[in-house]
Amino acid sequence: MIGSKDENLKLELKKLIIEECDKDIEVEEISDDEILFGSDTSLELDSMDALQISMALHKKYGVDANDSKKLRKIMASINTLADYIQPE
Repeated sequence: MIGSKDENLKLELKKLIIEECDKDIEVEEISDDEILFGSDTSLELDSMDALQISMALHKKYGVDANDSKKLRKIMASINTLADYIQPE
């Protein structure tokens, strides 16, 4: 998996999440391994945010994940998301 090694891709993903979810946070405040969803996370993303993010990922990267379990695994962190988008 090379996506998690691509700093530009991870930066793009952080910006996308911040914009789509209307979060007042800087990209530097999001760790690459940080869990993205849940009330005990810095972003506090929820299911509505997941929907917004998945639609934006589909539009920008062609990511097609309609299965909520699969989507949950893909969007666990910035690194898992980057590896899914850019596996090799």
